[in-house]
Amino acid sequence: MATLTERLAAHLLRPVSPNVQTRARLHLLDWLGCVLAARQSEQGEIARRAEPDVLTRAALLGNVLEMDDVHRTALLHPGPVVWPSALSAARETGCNMDVLLDGAVRGYEAMIAVGATFDAHHYAHWHNSATAGGFGGAAAAAAMFGLDADGIADALGHAGSLAGGLWQMRHEPGMTKQLHVAQASLTGLWHARLARAGARGPRAILEGEQGLYAAMTQAPGPLEPRDGWRIDEVSFKPWGACRHVHPAIDVALTLKAAGRLATPVHVETYADALRFCDRPEPKTVLEAKFSLQHGIAIALEKGEPELGDFEPEAIARLVPLRAQVTVAEDPALTAGYPARFGARIDELVLADTLGDPERPLSPAQIEAKARALIGWGGADPDAIVAAALHGDDAAALIDVLEQWV
Repeated sequence: MATLTERLAAHLLRPVSPNVQTRARLHLLDWLGCVLAARQSEQGEIARRAEPDVLTRAALLGNVLEMDDVHRTALLHPGPVVWPSALSAARETGCNMDVLLDGAVRGYEAMIAVGATFDAHHYAHWHNSATAGGFGGAAAAAAMFGLDADGIADALGHAGSLAGGLWQMRHEPGMTKQLHVAQASLTGLWHARLARAGARGPRAILEGEQGLYAAMTQAPGPLEPRDGWRIDEVSFKPWGACRHVHPAIDVALTLKAAGRLATPVHVETYADALRFCDRPEPKTVLEAKFSLQHGIAIALEKGEPELGDFEPEAIARLVPLRAQVTVAEDPALTAGYPARFGARIDELVLADTLGDPERPLSPAQIEAKARALIGWGGADPDAIVAAALHGDDAAALIDVLEQWV
């Protein structure tokens, strides 16, 4: 009987339709915007000092601003992992844009399919973007290298055997979250190279007696094939904060638009939002992005959050408004999570958040977001948007990154 990774590898070799490629271009543009917006950050400076290779630098920057795409039930961010691996494979092979897009779609599929099997025990300790990310990086590159199902399964086996990434890093200042993502992406590329050279990987790495599930989960879910592609289930983030903060911001903005948002504000949401983002006194930019209280304070003061609203000056200015915000768990919203990310303020409950498939951002809104991010980073958006949305040359994307990152 075929193992889970063998079945997944075979499933990845389905053809990718043009409409799914179009969707992938939007995710590519979204990732480019996130990278370019972070180029002038402290992390961007560190990446330039540490790494001569532009795609390694880009891999370190895709989730700095917390605006990267997100899959709800898998609880992970596929874009920052998959695109650096896929572009690295494109650079090696000289492939065209169709091959790049197809590879990325397959990388999203593998990463999300594996991540969606992880349980709450896993997410309590392990960073899903890291533990499932290697599967995405490996699948994208292996597919682009033209490996068959056996070769892809070998690459996935290597990725699973080296999976890791502990949440302790979120309790302390530093750049380790970015390292999680970059390592998953670029070691995934390495796993695919090794599989291409003939290095066999463990096929039962998920379900085996000493495999990933036995080590990192208590009740893993089924790894089920889908007729469509899971990239269609991925959400775009409209604001530069942790996704767990977005439902509360969304409800607050809805009330503000109706003239009904006033202090004090009491927010009820699901338990993981509190676990990760109940932070009434953020001290750093990253802490502000992981603060429910700060997100609501921005909505109270001005409305829609912008990147500058998480910077030190805003953190200091919003102390009085943050003090007007309290948070608590709503058990009903916890019961609906992670299929739905919801929040309540007063009598208004939003079970789905702006950017989710049920309430999607339009292509024009996604492009506008990317243009704003690229502009924040000081780069020229026109050529970058054109290359991502309409270009046929994968190498042109690498040239863009060479110029700006």
